Amino acid sequence: MLIFPKARLVLLAVPKTASSALENVLAPHAEIALTAPPRMKHMPLRRFERHFRHLLEEEKSGRYETVAVIRNPESWLASWWRYRSRPEIAGRPQYAGELDFDDFVRDYLREPQPEHARVGSQARFLDARQGKAGVDHLFRYETLERLVDFLAERLGMEISLPNVNASPPRTGRLSPETAACLRTALQPDFELWEKALH
Repeated sequence: MLIFPKARLVLLAVPKTASSALENVLAPHAEIALTAPPRMKHMPLRRFERHFRHLLEEEKSGRYETVAVIRNPESWLASWWRYRSRPEIAGRPQYAGELDFDDFVRDYLREPQPEHARVGSQARFLDARQGKAGVDHLFRYETLERLVDFLAERLGMEISLPNVNASPPRTGRLSPETAACLRTALQPDFELWEKALH
């Protein structure tokens, strides 16, 4: 999570949405940069509202706006599947390298979820209720240039994003049945993604 008091902006780091690339470029320009541990870096909106907003706004100099990125939910899960297929975590409960993408998503849809498929939800991260995000500015990962233009204007700087923390290459497809189940289970996530700026 990056905080820019002069611009009155808080950039939330939704996992698997280019948050590391954004951090690499913008952290040196943020007055407050929560980059570790992961629980702080990837602080959900609700936790920010509960623990940070009142501290930032104590000086009564205006409300902070929140900014975040959302990814197509199927693509988001594919990124998690690739990330959890890294050879260096083989043998750990989080490892998903022995699963194809369809099996990984089916595990994600199970209750309870196995450890390797326990990755949360973008809608919960963004505190979405009834198809609305709690953030002020929500951008699609698939058209990240819109976010870059927005941040460049608000922060008064040129921004060029590097490709960092990319998941290992791996391809997979969902069966029509699994895709339909996923769309039903993550309806709030799909609705938010469809309404985000693109």
